Amino acid sequence: MAALRTEGLTKYYGEIRGIEDLSFSVREGEVFGFLGPNGAGKTTTIRTLLGFQSPTSGSATVLGHDVTDEAAMIEAKRHLGYVPAVMGFDERVTGERFLRYQASLKGDQRSEELLELFDPPMERKIGEYSTGNKRKLAIVLAFMHDPDLVVMDEPTSGLDPLMQERFYEFVRDEQARGVTFFFSSHVLSEVQKICDRVGIIRNGTLVELETVETLLDRGGKRVSVRVAESVDPAAFALDGAHDIEVVGTDRSVTGASADGGRADGVDVEGDGQAESSSGRAGTTVRFTYTGDYNALLDRLVGYDVLNLDIGDAPLEDVFMRFYGEVEPSNGGEKRA
Repeated sequence: MAALRTEGLTKYYGEIRGIEDLSFSVREGEVFGFLGPNGAGKTTTIRTLLGFQSPTSGSATVLGHDVTDEAAMIEAKRHLGYVPAVMGFDERVTGERFLRYQASLKGDQRSEELLELFDPPMERKIGEYSTGNKRKLAIVLAFMHDPDLVVMDEPTSGLDPLMQERFYEFVRDEQARGVTFFFSSHVLSEVQKICDRVGIIRNGTLVELETVETLLDRGGKRVSVRVAESVDPAAFALDGAHDIEVVGTDRSVTGASADGGRADGVDVEGDGQAESSSGRAGTTVRFTYTGDYNALLDRLVGYDVLNLDIGDAPLEDVFMRFYGEVEPSNGGEKRA
């Protein structure tokens, strides 16, 4: 059984689309990343999945329970944890008192362990908390009843880097115990660190659903090659070459794409020849490559190659494949 499933899930606010025709499932025991910038529809999806609002059309189940069935959702929430993006605490009470109140509603099997791990200042009033301390309290409350599924909306917002790493390790440990996660975020690095699969949402619709590894593979490789000669970017305008960047040439150059036009995202730096690690003057060309590597090697044969580095493209580059906007700009392309 899928821990979470949607079929054509749609939510409109009057004439305004929140989400439309979302269909995906989250497997038991996986960390599922729901990725998109602010305003893409992530929070609307979560609020609909948790039964806070009714869908306009389509259906969804959480732990096998229909999200439109109020009685069923009460049962589902006994086994569900939630870390909201906006934490609506009663700021007049202490963290300790608020935790005791929550424990009376849903039970408490793990608060002592969680408080030791995340250490929010429980004796102080919540209104005196920093954003990071509120976030730590929210995490404790989400896991204190030992849920089977945890829905998290931007859960690391406000946490310092060390606490973020502690949280990522905690998520990995919980996954090993069999907990399922639905992880909404716009922070690409954390999605890459802890998620098994990623759904990318754009303007309320799901545009991609893949494993992180598959997305990175489809995103191609980041190529950096230093050659002894001066290079015009058009020389590397191969099929599958994106965002060509030339650094350290001895003359001014302009970018080009594989279709003969100006390359998307071209950036030229430096106005004099650069020195390579071998002491020879040279030019560095950088680009993301999704094409045939034999074609790339054939092109490199014509140059005196001083250095070549090929590595995984960052998830940010892959993400922009789905969010780059194409607009006319002097006959070329412009990325939003």
